[in-house]
Amino acid sequence: MAPVPMSPVKVGHIDDVQELKKAKSSQIPPRFIRDITEQLSLDKAIPFSDTIPIIDLSKLFKGSKDDFSHEISKLMTSCQEWGFFQVVNHGIDLELLEKMEKVAMEFFMMPLEEKQKYPMLPGTVQGYGQAFVFSEDQKLDWCNMFALGVEPHSIRNPKLWPSKPSDFSETVESYSREIRKVCKNLLKYIAITLKLKEDVFEEMFGVAVQAVRMNYYPACPRPDLVYGLSPHSDGSALTVLQQGRGSSVGLQILKDDDWVSVHPIPNALVINVGDTIEVLTNGRYTSVEHRAVTHKERDRLSLVTFYAPSYDVELGPLPELVDVENPCKFRRYNHGEYSKHYVTNKLDGKKTLEFAKLGN
Repeated sequence: MAPVPMSPVKVGHIDDVQELKKAKSSQIPPRFIRDITEQLSLDKAIPFSDTIPIIDLSKLFKGSKDDFSHEISKLMTSCQEWGFFQVVNHGIDLELLEKMEKVAMEFFMMPLEEKQKYPMLPGTVQGYGQAFVFSEDQKLDWCNMFALGVEPHSIRNPKLWPSKPSDFSETVESYSREIRKVCKNLLKYIAITLKLKEDVFEEMFGVAVQAVRMNYYPACPRPDLVYGLSPHSDGSALTVLQQGRGSSVGLQILKDDDWVSVHPIPNALVINVGDTIEVLTNGRYTSVEHRAVTHKERDRLSLVTFYAPSYDVELGPLPELVDVENPCKFRRYNHGEYSKHYVTNKLDGKKTLEFAKLGN
């Protein structure tokens, strides 16, 4: 994960939401309660959507020529019109998905004092706690996070890798290797949809940065007042989400100015395009604002992987995607600088992408 600010950050008292749930109080602490416009937005969400595109990766891996052509066309439409899609037949052993979910859940179920041995310090994005909090009066999300830098090893903080559960580190390593393969393959196929060399992104990214974040959203007595996770787009190239089995539906995406709930298919992975792909494609494929909401009775677990270029890579729109009809929308910049900008600002829609836009 990206470098962190040098100056100390004062975040005030942050309640642990799992502990709030244990207390069984019907009162929501004021720092979690959103203003009236955000509450109205929560109330207006469309309950479910069966229209999130589904990509069958097996048809891209080993399908017939017709299957491949059909699935590539679906992938292009998914990136252009949605920025989100689900992948099935992704090649990851389902037992590994279950094991990753199991160790994440075991971690969150440990006593608070055990989890606090791996603290997410103010202004940082690795460890246990709440990320993207930068002031004492900032509104908080109804979520506990545990985040780790995975690749390259230079971004890891070994002190934050827990000793319990005993198989946690081994499982995260195995899981992350498999997710990395999926990301590399997806980027290859996304390049094909753009009529680019299939290895263009892998060659450009260098040793890609990969991080994993586990999110735990306890049931909330007033889901109409809080966010599980504030609306935002991701700074990554691709983000991969695995929804915990039996969890409440919590992911919502902004589609045509409406918030639409995403109902993950069992054993599928939910993929979204990040800001980096929006820049590289000169806006042809755009990152999409999304958020998490809570449920009155059911908890939710999600496992999220962020895949992005090396921090020392210079990025900008690919020349093949800039012409008279599609003039350049973004400047060239260092990805490490953008990542630092992203993780040192609170989540606020697509505001962080302003960093890359021409004229800013």
